[in-house]
Amino acid sequence: MRNPARTPFGAIFQAEVLLNSKRVAPYLLLALFSVNAVLWWGWGAASHYGWATNSEFYIVRCFGGFSFMTLPLFTALMMGDPVIRDFRAGVDPLIFSKPVGRAEYLLGKFFGNFFVLVCCQAAFALTLFLLQAFHPAQMVVQHARVFAYFQHFFILIVISHLVLAAVYFTVGTLTRNVKIVYALGLSFYPLYIAFQLFLKGFAQRWRIALDPLLFNWPADINKGRSADWLNQHVFAYDSDVLANRALMLLITVACLTILYARFAKARRPNNVDDVSRLATLNLNTRVERLYQDPASFQPSSHDLLEKAAAHDRVTLPQVGTAVEGWRANLKKLLAALGTEFRLLRAERSLLVIVPLVIFLSTLELAFYEVAQDVSYSAAYASNTAKNLLLFIFGMTVFYTGEAMHRDRELRIEPVLWSTPAPNYVLLLSKFFATLSLALSLIALVALAAFALQIYKDHVPFESAP
Repeated sequence: MRNPARTPFGAIFQAEVLLNSKRVAPYLLLALFSVNAVLWWGWGAASHYGWATNSEFYIVRCFGGFSFMTLPLFTALMMGDPVIRDFRAGVDPLIFSKPVGRAEYLLGKFFGNFFVLVCCQAAFALTLFLLQAFHPAQMVVQHARVFAYFQHFFILIVISHLVLAAVYFTVGTLTRNVKIVYALGLSFYPLYIAFQLFLKGFAQRWRIALDPLLFNWPADINKGRSADWLNQHVFAYDSDVLANRALMLLITVACLTILYARFAKARRPNNVDDVSRLATLNLNTRVERLYQDPASFQPSSHDLLEKAAAHDRVTLPQVGTAVEGWRANLKKLLAALGTEFRLLRAERSLLVIVPLVIFLSTLELAFYEVAQDVSYSAAYASNTAKNLLLFIFGMTVFYTGEAMHRDRELRIEPVLWSTPAPNYVLLLSKFFATLSLALSLIALVALAAFALQIYKDHVPFESAP
């Protein structure tokens, strides 16, 4: 019997796992998900309501919240660019010159990266499982469970994000543009909320069968139920849930099938001879140019910067200078920061995303009655902060990734890193630009909430909340 690890699919799968083991992102996700589990275990709602932290009800509740609130953006981050990386690095002709079929290449890429994503997701479940060994005085902890963690993790998280991963992977591979994938990941929340509003008119079984994250399945089970009843409740997956999971698997297969059919139309070398001939011609041309005119062999840094500026419709200032000292470096940082601000201003996506975030963050305040908390100002502030948190998180991930990928896509990254400016100038300028964007969005939402409070005449007005 042939060893699966020695097949083209197995080789690509192992290569993707090995490549991800050298990256920082998976380890950051492992740490983030583990800390998230600790926070939900020790400072969640279980202690307040008397729910057992390892009851099936609380396990399902944690997995459902984790699947919705945290994972969609990170799924886009991990699954959007596996194929794009090969084309960006220029190794696609070498890969396609090997005896690797399109299906083996695409499936190896997809399942290799999804396996890494599942390992990162499993850190959340594994941390909750290990925390069963601790019994703080204020917590209710039942007998240790094993199968419930594995079962609900697989059904509620793995399958739900398998279909999301297939969508992101398909879009990223076909468009060869990671920005579109990040935008799709950011738009997941408004699209999902709109879809849930659309499903409200359907019967409960259809709402369960069509919900990709199964959020409608155990949604209202705790209403009117005591903590003792919830701690003893055992979840069983009925036909509606199984139909939903089967539908998600079919959508995954459909996405990968479409990807295979469309990817077959991509331009690629026909055989090894074509690759060798193209590489030889390119090398001969470069050597001939080098002997005829050595100065023409190296590209002009000024020309590259001008091309990048024309691409983004901004003028790049002179950041690098031979002068050292903190004042000179401060001037470099301010110049780089000004460039980042102009690049953000040139982003057309902001014209759509910013008004959309402001609208969705204040939607509840505009169309529903606001219950007075400590004061009306505190109620308005807490409501907008709760709704805005997810959008701020998503925009930070999107625009940080955009800032880091932009220089590479324009192929001016070597030029920037060769300038006589400290590393922190190029990195902090991107950080402060993204931070300023987040703070500006928070201020705009706060002003919108304040305007709604004035419009509804909910007095008195307080600035501190």
